[in-house]
This record gives sequence, C-alpha cells and structure tokens, in this order.
Amino acid sequence: MTFTAIVPVRDGSKGLPGKNTRPLAGTPLWQRAVDQARAAGAGRIVVSTDIQSILEASQPDDVVVLARPAELAGDTTPMAPVILHAINELNLTDTLVLLQCTSPLRGVADVTEGLDMFGKSQFDLVMSITEGDSSILKYGQLSRGRFVPLVDPSHPFSNRQSLPKVYRPNGAVYVFDAEWFRRNGGFQSDRIGAFQMPLERSGDIDTEQDFLRIEGLLLRQ
Repeated sequence: MTFTAIVPVRDGSKGLPGKNTRPLAGTPLWQRAVDQARAAGAGRIVVSTDIQSILEASQPDDVVVLARPAELAGDTTPMAPVILHAINELNLTDTLVLLQCTSPLRGVADVTEGLDMFGKSQFDLVMSITEGDSSILKYGQLSRGRFVPLVDPSHPFSNRQSLPKVYRPNGAVYVFDAEWFRRNGGFQSDRIGAFQMPLERSGDIDTEQDFLRIEGLLLRQ
C-alpha cells in the first residue's frame, strides 16, 4: 500500500529535554522513526517540527520537513491539530501512518501489520495496542461524594484474576486516511481497529529512566 508517514518531532519536553534529537543506541529518536517509515515502504515521510537544526539540514528526497508553528508545539498541544496542519499544508490525500518518535521499539513488521489491517477492513482508524492491567476496571469516578464505577458495577468487587482483559493504545502505529481525518477533525470514531503488540515492544520514552532502559534493550539486541 502506498502511504505517507508523518513523524512529529517537537523541541520542548518537560520530562526529558531534547529527547527527540538525542541519540538512542547511536541514532536520534526522530531519525529512527524516519528509518522505520522508509523500511516499511513509505512513499513520502513528513517530519513536522519546530527544531531549527532539523529544519535547516538537508534531507533525502523522500523526506519533507514541515515547519510547525509555535502554537502547535506546546506541551499541551494535542496531536490532532498537528496532523491536520500537515494534511492542509501539504494537501495530503493518501493513507497516512503516524509514527511517534517516543516509540522506538516498534518494528517494521508492526507498521506493515497496521497497514495490512487497514487495507483489508472498513475501519476509519487502525492503531497498535498492548495488554494493560485489568485492575483498572476496579476504578471509578467520584461524583458529589458518590463512587461511579468506570464500566461494570461488579468490577470494583471482583478478584483481579476474574476481570476481563483490557488493552491500551501504545502510541506506536496509527493508520488512517487523510481525507477522513480532515473531515473528522481528529482520531475519534466508533470504527477503530486494533492490532496487538507485545509489552516488550511497547515502551514509550518520557523520562531519563525510560531512555536508558530502552537504550539498554536495543544495545543488547
């Protein structure tokens, strides 16, 4: 499937400053995501960034570096407007694959699995997930002093072993159509497909400890 990869690379990070340009096992995080996109067969790779060194550097023909406005590069900026900015600025109309730099353990096979599932289904969006802790089903919200279970009223009083399995997005791969995303204005849909990635490939880098742990894994591999 012909597709365009989008790699968002923001300069600021409170948890680990400069993480996206920091070499991880010899390769900067953002470059690792670009290499994964290329290996998976991306026809074009869009790097959306506010980092001056990336904006000024020469890139291969398949990489388009898009300057991200300051208002889309804040700590609290959601991902949806960043994607919409790339779609509108570059008039993207094909299948898009979002690859976040902070998921470096993702493999090329994970990207192609997401693309294959998207191409064979009627889902608006396909994303990677990993198994989570079922104990979260015991949680609830507090409304004026009243405990409101998240899902099932029986879950807070069930043994953890009897709770159903739960899964969470791991942030590694998102596949969707550019025109659908433009019309929809974001990721929300009641037609989301998902494929499972193992926990050992679902690591996300937010802190120095995350960086060192994942770098150790890569070096051992």
